[in-house]
Amino acid sequence: MTIEWSWQEVLEAVRTRLLRAGAVRDEYSAVDVMAEPDGMLVIFHWRRDPNTYAIKVEFPRGSASPWTGGSYTGLPVTSPDGWAVDFAFRLRLELDTGLVRRGRRTIRDGYVLLDVHDDTDVWPAGFFIQPVLLNDLELSASPDDLERVYSILGSLPASVSSPVSEAGAWLARAGMDVTIPRQLIVKARLACWLQAYVDNARGEPFVGQAAASWEDKRRTIARLDLVHIQPDVPSEVRDALVRLVVCEVAEAGALRVVTAVDDPELHGLGFRPANGGGLALHTRSTEPPSDPAAGA
Repeated sequence: MTIEWSWQEVLEAVRTRLLRAGAVRDEYSAVDVMAEPDGMLVIFHWRRDPNTYAIKVEFPRGSASPWTGGSYTGLPVTSPDGWAVDFAFRLRLELDTGLVRRGRRTIRDGYVLLDVHDDTDVWPAGFFIQPVLLNDLELSASPDDLERVYSILGSLPASVSSPVSEAGAWLARAGMDVTIPRQLIVKARLACWLQAYVDNARGEPFVGQAAASWEDKRRTIARLDLVHIQPDVPSEVRDALVRLVVCEVAEAGALRVVTAVDDPELHGLGFRPANGGGLALHTRSTEPPSDPAAGA
């Protein structure tokens, strides 16, 4: 079914819908919706990530909802505003399912263009990576979640004691050293702690871990303190752990990640030698890939 709306009407409806506060999610902050020759460019910020992101959206050629694509219910939309409402729901679904982490990236005019049709693998096939659970609380990059965890664990004595002594116990039983992340919990400096395991019905064995901490009180610099995979585990799992640590801390506001971890493979992930030793990585994709002063 053809539509009788002009592209100007669609653009205005999408702008009206997406540029308002809380239009998609609380973590989404609109920057602009711009017309392009064959569509629209939706530009936004995500959580505290220092990057500016964008996705390209084609103008509708028919009345099918962008939410269904005509493939689920087949129900049409009857107005530009209805189309914009359904697109907002679609964008929310894309963000909820990790668009910022999985969408293939192209740098364009100072922002990161995400391809919603061309995903990259977040982790290798056969494995799964997720945050380590602490006291039945999922430690994520969300500032609210971090504050909640720190309020519970940050006042503990300097020595590791219960319940910190139980944190990551399953990783310890798998033969991994969890001393560093436990110490970071006690010091209220843990930025994220990730675990990798075989993707099966049992969710085990656990095969790797990575942890990062905050270097400064403003939480603009994160440190990759630990990355480890078990013997005979593909190096791609290690790379995925590091990439996701960078994603976690970037979404929490980190402008760069520094590390003393000596691993040549980190260079392939964007880390470069830093002034004073170690390696550093900008979380802003439009920053130069190498900046010796980053670690100063």
